[in-house]
Amino acid sequence: MFVKWLREHASSAAILTLFRLYLGYAWITAGWHKIVDGFDATGFLKGALAKASGEHPAVQSWWAAFIEHIALPNVGVFNVLVPWGELLVGIALILGLFTTFAALMGAVMNFAFMFSGTTSTNPQMILLTMFILVAGANAGRYGLDRWAVSYIRKFMNKTPRPHRPVAFHR
Repeated sequence: MFVKWLREHASSAAILTLFRLYLGYAWITAGWHKIVDGFDATGFLKGALAKASGEHPAVQSWWAAFIEHIALPNVGVFNVLVPWGELLVGIALILGLFTTFAALMGAVMNFAFMFSGTTSTNPQMILLTMFILVAGANAGRYGLDRWAVSYIRKFMNKTPRPHRPVAFHR
């Protein structure tokens, strides 16, 4: 019943719009500061690796292996992906454009930060994001998704589908 309300009612769309605006502002602010002030993930990644040892490690070994073998050797890529990803997720959430995809990408970043041993506001952001993800298209009802999703659906319905061969019956 709650999921139905989240996915269909205008009142939930209004509440989800507030969630979107809050999350969008948080993402834009974080991304913009990284872009303007300069961002280097090296220190953060090395700090996460340091949290992977000891009696009660805050970073699991599989994530530490990812950091050590993929993220640190390619830190230049992450130095671009993180700030621009944060900024673009924030813009999309505020505009209500590709809302569920933007929310999903934001959740992926939140989880990556938490896997790296950082709590901060990430858990609350994930909680709010989960409501947006469950709501689906209704989360972008009061945003550009109202037009973008209908345009995409109309375009997809006009796209010819491949012909399926008829199965022969014996």
